[in-house]
Amino acid sequence: MNTQPALVELSDAHVVHKARSGGLFTRDRVYALTGADLTIAPGETIGVVGESGCGKSTLAKVLVGVQRPTRGTVSFRGRDLWAMPPAERRRAVGGSTGMIFQDPSTALNRRLTVRHILRDPLDVHDRGTRQQRDERVRELMSLVGLPRALADALPGQLSGGQRQRVAIARALALDPDLVVADEPTSALDVSVRAQILNLLLDLKERLGLALVFVSHDIQTVRRMSDRVITMYLGRIVEESPAALVTDRARHPYTRALFSATPGLLDPIDPIPLAGPVPSATRPPSGCPFRTRCWKADGTCAEVMPDFSVASAPAHRFRCHHPVQEDESTRDLVRRSDPMEAP
Repeated sequence: MNTQPALVELSDAHVVHKARSGGLFTRDRVYALTGADLTIAPGETIGVVGESGCGKSTLAKVLVGVQRPTRGTVSFRGRDLWAMPPAERRRAVGGSTGMIFQDPSTALNRRLTVRHILRDPLDVHDRGTRQQRDERVRELMSLVGLPRALADALPGQLSGGQRQRVAIARALALDPDLVVADEPTSALDVSVRAQILNLLLDLKERLGLALVFVSHDIQTVRRMSDRVITMYLGRIVEESPAALVTDRARHPYTRALFSATPGLLDPIDPIPLAGPVPSATRPPSGCPFRTRCWKADGTCAEVMPDFSVASAPAHRFRCHHPVQEDESTRDLVRRSDPMEAP
């Protein structure tokens, strides 16, 4: 386990948005992130998984200072990010973090050349001389495998994979300590995804980056990460070492997620979940997963469980009735299916 001081630390972070509802002057509260506690150490990779709308992207934005929490703190190298003067916060966040967005076709300015896109962070933060900035642009293009001939190309003249390489290079322009990749391959063709994932892994190792990798592709998250965070309806419900998340996850939702991914060597049916994810404007009382969980009872409806610690280090979960560590997912499939229950 990484024993270095925390690079970024969230403490009881909440994000609540206001969304227009039926009336002209009425707004619902959208609970996008609730009570998030998370510590990221230098050089480690954290994967974040969960269904659409579970708060993964909100968590990513909070980590890099794009989204201010409604309540709670975001500490960067031990200092409260949102207690800093604005100019200092911009320097701390802009100079030490980078973000790679889901769709490079919308994340890049269509009117700027690759050279201009990569120079922009250097210009904004006044890094080096003009000559040094030009040299840094060449370094960045080489780092992500882009031919130098593309420096004067516009994003519309590039392939999807090339655009994402530009987005990655831009995130690395200021030599950050932390890069957050929010679904970085979901908009790409299947044939290109592996190239981009391998590039991210290679850059992480070469540059010593801390990486937060947000994705629906949970098997890829497992392979890339040191730790895996499971989110449900704005809450972190489990945090597990990646090596244990497939077979020894304790939260029923985590087991259900991983059972739904096809296994080529030992395929199993997915654990059935009843109904859709509840609305983030009116989350269920108690445990938010209870409306879809086969283990839920009255206690789950009344009380949100605190974190419990598993036997393995750095493994914790929030569940009143957790899956046993030695219980196979195949057995869970049978027990959770009402047609097969004894």
